[in-house]
Amino acid sequence: MANTRSAAKQARASVRKQTHNKSIKSRLHTLEKKFLAAVSAKKADDASALYRLLSSALDKAAKTRVIHRNNASRKKSRLSARLKAAAAA
Repeated sequence: MANTRSAAKQARASVRKQTHNKSIKSRLHTLEKKFLAAVSAKKADDASALYRLLSSALDKAAKTRVIHRNNASRKKSRLSARLKAAAAA
């Protein structure tokens, strides 16, 4: 329990930020699962479109510091490698 009014306000803001960040991370996980499913099903066109969506979502999450920028960069690199491998096969 917060001892001061400002601490109570900060606690409320923290809960708001937590729910917002959780929804963004949930969307990222969903997009990644869809992308990986498209890659494993060898649907190159769908995977390419999903990669663009996922890449944009990762950049936006990194911009607002929901995830670290290096984390976003690493994921994009690994996913693009999978996309290239799937397109070559």
